[in-house]
Amino acid sequence: MGKLLRTDNSSALSARNDEFFPIQSIDYVEFYVGNAKQAAYYYQTAFGFTPVAFCGLETGVRDCTSYVLRQGNITFVLTSALAPDSPIAEHVRLHGDGVKDICFRVPDVDYAYHIVTKHGAKATAAPVTLEDEFGSVRKVSIEVYGDTTHTFLTRTDYIGAFMPGFHSLPHAPESLKPTHGTGLAALDHIVANVDWNQMDKTVEFYSEVLGFHQLVHYDDKDISTEYSALMSKVMTNNSGLIKLPINEPARGLKKSQIEEYLDYYHGPGVQHLALITGNILNTVSELRKRGVEFITVPESYYAELEERVGNIKEPLEEVKRLGLLVDRDDSGYLLQIFTRPLQDRPTFFIEIIQRHHARSFGKGNFKALFEAIERDQALRGNL
Repeated sequence: MGKLLRTDNSSALSARNDEFFPIQSIDYVEFYVGNAKQAAYYYQTAFGFTPVAFCGLETGVRDCTSYVLRQGNITFVLTSALAPDSPIAEHVRLHGDGVKDICFRVPDVDYAYHIVTKHGAKATAAPVTLEDEFGSVRKVSIEVYGDTTHTFLTRTDYIGAFMPGFHSLPHAPESLKPTHGTGLAALDHIVANVDWNQMDKTVEFYSEVLGFHQLVHYDDKDISTEYSALMSKVMTNNSGLIKLPINEPARGLKKSQIEEYLDYYHGPGVQHLALITGNILNTVSELRKRGVEFITVPESYYAELEERVGNIKEPLEEVKRLGLLVDRDDSGYLLQIFTRPLQDRPTFFIEIIQRHHARSFGKGNFKALFEAIERDQALRGNL
């Protein structure tokens, strides 16, 4: 296990994918949060995102407030409710701050809707067109795991700041101003946690409904410590642009990080976003200056690092000083580091990653990383 699976040169897979629609990119990730204005300020100040659009009472939207933030090709939408009986408020009450929606940009929303519903997806509503003076977008959303959704969006006819209903930055509150970025460039992958014995069902959903295929499988021997374990399968679309690892708990002596997440998120959801950078030394140095807290591994991790991964471009002393993890596969190497949870509940966090041609997800770091997470779990009384 833990091997990249061969999925190319398969006539059966090629024929199957001909039926499905192309996904052009991840357009945005939407969070439901308790206070969108404060959350926007945090992601701006700590991670270097720039506010680009806003909707709320000032723009004629009566039920919620949303802030759109961007850095590189990453777009976050932070949304909070304006009434206690809102489904947004209920989502936050149950889950805390967390990812509600992952939006895929597609060339034809209606064709995407036809395909996914044909294969068993449940849409939250029929496709809808939104219009303003800057053009139109067309969108539809489907249910995936837990309360998480995927939106399919076509915006080829839109030239506004984000989409109809939003105003550009000059109309946003004065407290939110453009900021300097931290070198974050794009979304590398998005990781979901699902409940016991739900990983294969979720994998089947992505395969049957969206035409994704399995890129890699990690079992409980690959991802385990003395106390806990988990299993993971990574799903990807035909182009390989979208990568979605799906985790589930595995039996262990103590509570795994996935069980802790499920306990506090109260169901399946997005565990973390991996954000890619072209210079992880500069990015993590800047994030640490801004107060971002990271999981720490013991110094013993670095004792045999050079022997394990070979030569790398980055100075090993800097790698060690910043607490970066390094791993190598057949294609190259990667560096990565993980924040502590970004809210009071031990749920959502962010990974910073730089790839030097590596295609894997840091299997060689799993044990050290999960032991570090277990130390934090123990401090919380949740191990």
